[in-house]
Amino acid sequence: MDLESLGENLLVELDGIRLENLPILELSYRSIELSRNLLTVFKRNILANDFKSIDDEIDFFKKIKQVPLIKLIYFSEIHSFEIQFPKADRAAQLKFIKKKIGKLNRFFLYNLDFGQYVKSGATHFDKTYYTRDHLDKYHITTSKFYFQDPDFCTPRDMLLGKFKAYTSLINYMAQKKHSIKNRLNGFSVNIKPTEKIIWPFTNTDWVELLYALCAKGLGKQDNKSIMQLSRKLQQIFDFEPKDIYKTFQDIKNRKNSRTLFLDQLIASLLSEMDKSEE
Repeated sequence: MDLESLGENLLVELDGIRLENLPILELSYRSIELSRNLLTVFKRNILANDFKSIDDEIDFFKKIKQVPLIKLIYFSEIHSFEIQFPKADRAAQLKFIKKKIGKLNRFFLYNLDFGQYVKSGATHFDKTYYTRDHLDKYHITTSKFYFQDPDFCTPRDMLLGKFKAYTSLINYMAQKKHSIKNRLNGFSVNIKPTEKIIWPFTNTDWVELLYALCAKGLGKQDNKSIMQLSRKLQQIFDFEPKDIYKTFQDIKNRKNSRTLFLDQLIASLLSEMDKSEE
């Protein structure tokens, strides 16, 4: 199995842990363990095989390694935060969250230029940022307990991981703050989850549409994989796709139209347009 597939499997495992509704400290600890283990596998593989090209090295440190690295940073921060979080005083809890958000905002402000580089989708500094040859020119941004190794790090791969993990942490803190503010008499206000839309089509239709959206550029800016995009769509549609990669190969091997579902969508839309003009 290639390294990218191992990263996608990690995300599936982490989703499975999340669905167990574990206490946050146990959830974060188990997620840290899985993420760190995968980074160890990555490191052994890279040290044994190295890279065939500079582009492969950039792709690994900019995208593939980021999958477990981001999760490691994110859940390590949550674990540390929750251990120190005040247990009773509501005002102290809100103050603690505010202090944490302030630290995150200072990080983004301090790394403003790099953040703009990442968000813009620019690539002109990638060789310098995401290859190990430039370690002597750029200082590695160190952290207290994150995965660090001179043979397995580039000048900015850790910073990229922190940037993306901290973006998710801001959302976590906002939800935490909202939950505490809406707590009444020791109980949290139940917020009804968004009702999902039933997916009335087939698994093959799902995969065809998924790949079409990805090919058009959906998820490109934040480097989301096919599996990550599928999970995002599953937050909207009440459907659990199966064998996405195999199904895509079957679609590619169709003897007639390889875009059958998209063709049907176009036909339905044109028919609706014609009706509206009658």
